[in-house]
Amino acid sequence: MAADASAADHATHGPTAGEYIQHHLQHLRSKEQANIIDFSVINLDTVFWSILMGVLGLWLLRTVAKKATSGVPGRLQAAVEIVLEMVDNQAKSIVHNATSRKFVGPLALTVFIWIFLMNSMDFLPVDLLPRVWEWIYGAAGHDPHHAYQRVVPTADLSATLGMSIGVLLVCLYYNVKIKGLGGWIHELFSAPFGAHPVLWPFNFLMQMIEFLAKTVSHGMRLFGNMYAGELVFMLIALLGAVGFASATGVFLWIAHVIAGTAWAIFHILIVALQAFIFMMLTLVYVGQAHDKH
Repeated sequence: MAADASAADHATHGPTAGEYIQHHLQHLRSKEQANIIDFSVINLDTVFWSILMGVLGLWLLRTVAKKATSGVPGRLQAAVEIVLEMVDNQAKSIVHNATSRKFVGPLALTVFIWIFLMNSMDFLPVDLLPRVWEWIYGAAGHDPHHAYQRVVPTADLSATLGMSIGVLLVCLYYNVKIKGLGGWIHELFSAPFGAHPVLWPFNFLMQMIEFLAKTVSHGMRLFGNMYAGELVFMLIALLGAVGFASATGVFLWIAHVIAGTAWAIFHILIVALQAFIFMMLTLVYVGQAHDKH
């Protein structure tokens, strides 16, 4: 009876601020999560939107490449050329192996465009796509209150750590390719303190800590910034909702518009900067894999 009363109250008065934010932070999952760490659970919304942004990025680059002209470029071609030149210059300054750059350069460009597009999903109205999903979910005969949908893949730790682990695998590959398997194993046990047998365990431990710290911080940095930005947009949306619900809330609604506009403009910098930082760290880590100690 208490649960029915709560559901009826929710339907009549709408969710509280805490319920609203909690609902928007829930992922559409492949199944119920039994515990905090459950690797069998897949965040389907993160997978869908990240793949969609990746396909969109590849389509955009392919379209620009097919329509590229040697004359005066259009705005889109000029923008892509600026990004391409920026990434190419950074790759040349960090990864000095020309053969490696044939793969690392396009990888860095893909990382930048992909993360920029995923970050940019934060500019969509907070309730737009979740409301569409609630309508679809309800039309299918399910309870729309349980229609979860998060559309910013980089605000999901599993996505950002997945990308950082991918960078780690690329680094391990180049460690072996450039130094040879024997040379890399020798480096694991001889750097940074020296090749004396007594120092081997300490060297190996430091190397493992370095790999772990770089990978975790690489993913956590992107996740933390985008998750915080997502929360701010939710709070601003709540400010506008209170303004609509209150008879004297016109000032809150005006504050909602001003705060939303200001944060969106500032967030443009965050979206681009976080994509650039992730790309640069990718180049730095791959460049370090080429260095011999």
